[in-house]
Amino acid sequence: MLKTDICILGAGPGGATAGLHLAQKGIPCLLVDKAVFPRDKVCGDALSGKVVNELRRISPDLPLLFSKRQEQLPSWGIHFISPGGQKLSVPFKYKYNAAQDAPAGYIARRFDFDNFLVEQVKQQPEITLLQGVALTKYERQQEGGFILSDKDGKPQIEAKLLIVANGAQSGFARHVADMQQEPAHYCAGLRAYYKGVQGLDADNFIELHFFKDFLPGYFWVFPLPGGFANVGVGMLSSAISSKKINLKKEMQRMIETNPELQKRFANAELVGDIKGYGLPLGSKKRRLSGDNYMLVGDAGALIDPFTGEGISNAMISGRWAATQAGLCLQEQNFSASFMQGYDKAVYNRLWQELKLSRQMQRLLQYPWLFDKVASKASKNQALAETISCMFSDIDLREKLKQPSFYFKLLFN
Repeated sequence: MLKTDICILGAGPGGATAGLHLAQKGIPCLLVDKAVFPRDKVCGDALSGKVVNELRRISPDLPLLFSKRQEQLPSWGIHFISPGGQKLSVPFKYKYNAAQDAPAGYIARRFDFDNFLVEQVKQQPEITLLQGVALTKYERQQEGGFILSDKDGKPQIEAKLLIVANGAQSGFARHVADMQQEPAHYCAGLRAYYKGVQGLDADNFIELHFFKDFLPGYFWVFPLPGGFANVGVGMLSSAISSKKINLKKEMQRMIETNPELQKRFANAELVGDIKGYGLPLGSKKRRLSGDNYMLVGDAGALIDPFTGEGISNAMISGRWAATQAGLCLQEQNFSASFMQGYDKAVYNRLWQELKLSRQMQRLLQYPWLFDKVASKASKNQALAETISCMFSDIDLREKLKQPSFYFKLLFN
């Protein structure tokens, strides 16, 4: 049995980021994943500017290193298509120059991006990486810490502190941390890869379609290298249940019957299977830590409620988990009360953003208002610029939850 001060469960973006920041501090850790990398992860595959910032925090060279990989596409913004068919184009950087500026975001399969981070992990002597090791039993020790066992009940690891970053289906989060799945704060998604989808944006804008007959869900198309596209749908679990929706049938129906999609997918080929996944949304505050553990990323339900983005928030929480772990070792204090420093740090950084995204998610209850915003912005450069800035400026985004913003929009 291996003994370690810090064990990180899950080598996805959250866990890998935590390990890399610990290595920066010269703190050894054990990073364990049930998969062997590279491995697939069902996701939308979009990497926002926040992801780029977190790469830079790990090492100033990482964004440039990643930008040179053939497996990525630079992305310059988002197209929102409203229920009435109005297109609202929101560049990540207003008045960007795709030929000269460094990209604000990227699109890359998780198969490639996660492996890119694991490659950085393998270069750090402070990180011991164990792949293909499934740990399913977590036994708390009287003197503190955990013993982790495999599916046969054989003890494998003893750790003083666990950084739990093993995703939305984390057994630890459910059974030890009591992180419950709540339909009003949980989204179900499907993802498929297609080749030959027509009409993809020249600057690789990602597309979010809000069709009237699929609200409060959304349909996405994200371009990928090699002529591929990530295509999928997402909807709150509570809405799926109340409306008795079959997501796969709805996704195929929209592709086959929506006039615009029908045309764009006429010669497209589905590559592989349509796969499902769950997104625990950060639309309510939860306890992220306890005695001898912290929950990171999807395991802590930190996904953006409006965009469904989880990678950047996983990396941000992974960074703060590494900071808290360093303090725990320094003070030799792994108590739940001391661990609250982690919860405070994460929510100080993310809660305002998550709360505002929850408000934007609720706007989908008023499709006519969405149409009005999109229509006005498409004709008003100043408004379009304001909305573009809202995606990077939290203070500006605050306007979106103020009724006065919409009153002025409707009557000016």
